[in-house]
This record gives sequence, C-alpha cells and structure tokens, in this order.
Amino acid sequence: MSQKKTIVLGVTASIAIYKACDIIRRLKSESYDVIVVMTKESEELVRPIVFQSLSNNKVYRGLFDDSSEWEIEHISLADKADLVLIAPATANIIGKIASGISDDLLTCIVSATKAKVLVAPAMNENMYLNKITRSNIKKLTGFGYKFIEPKKGNLACGKAGVGCLAEVETIVKEVKKLI
Repeated sequence: MSQKKTIVLGVTASIAIYKACDIIRRLKSESYDVIVVMTKESEELVRPIVFQSLSNNKVYRGLFDDSSEWEIEHISLADKADLVLIAPATANIIGKIASGISDDLLTCIVSATKAKVLVAPAMNENMYLNKITRSNIKKLTGFGYKFIEPKKGNLACGKAGVGCLAEVETIVKEVKKLI
C-alpha cells in the first residue's frame, strides 16, 4: 500500500478563500493529507478553526506562533509536502514568491520546499492582467512552478472578468496529475 501523500495548502486573502473549504474536502476524499497554512491577512476572512475542522490537522499561521514542540515549522512543513498548493493565490503572494521574499510562513515554506508548487490565482481582472503580475507568473513558470489559470466570471467588485478561482474539480485534477 502506498504512503498517503501530503499537500500543504496555502490560503491567502482572496474573497475566493471560501472555496478552499471545498478543495480540502475533495482532496481528503481522494485520500490526501491536507495541512493548511494561512497568511495573516487570510484570517480576516476565515477563522483557522474552519480549516482545522475540515482538514483534521493543525492549521499553521505565523512564523513565530507558539509551538507545543520544538521544530522549525517552515522547514518541517516544506519537507513533509509532496505538493504545495496555493489556492486562492493573490497577486501579493505571487509577487512575493517571484521576488524571493520570504517574510511569512507560507513564503518561507515555498522557498524551502523541494516539492512541486501549484498556484491557483484569484483576484480582480485588472490585478491579474497587470503587467507586473503577468511578469511574475511568467517568471515563476520559468522556474517550474505550475499555474491553474483563473476563469472568467463575476468578480467581487461587481464586474465580470477574468480572475475567478478555477473550479475545484480542475484544481483537484491538476493536483492528481502532479503527484
């Protein structure tokens, strides 16, 4: 019997964060172990207890959170990951990773992991089509990061456009392809 694969799911402060709940459910139904890492800003939208309940795992948040045991969390999580999935991914997190900025737990994990990284952007169309964001995505793609393109739909600003998080089924299918 093969060992259960571990997915570190990074969630950022996109309005699409609620879809991370469905992503966790679907990945768990496929027998993946899901460990959630939240950015500080994402906690303004969803409380960590929601992800803890869905994943049946501790939710990791800050670089310097109190730990019941001594471990360098960003290194241990980076090593544990068979895949790092960032969904939803904001322009901010994409820009930080593309610039090599490691100033929070999620960016440190991405910097330290040898696992594949899969990014599912979700943001306003203007942000997604911004030349800097497009350049950051191109740069990361060149480094071997995989992206799941957002879809066109109704955005949080009330307009329709490209920037909606890809369908959960599409994300799960990409995860399965990569691991």
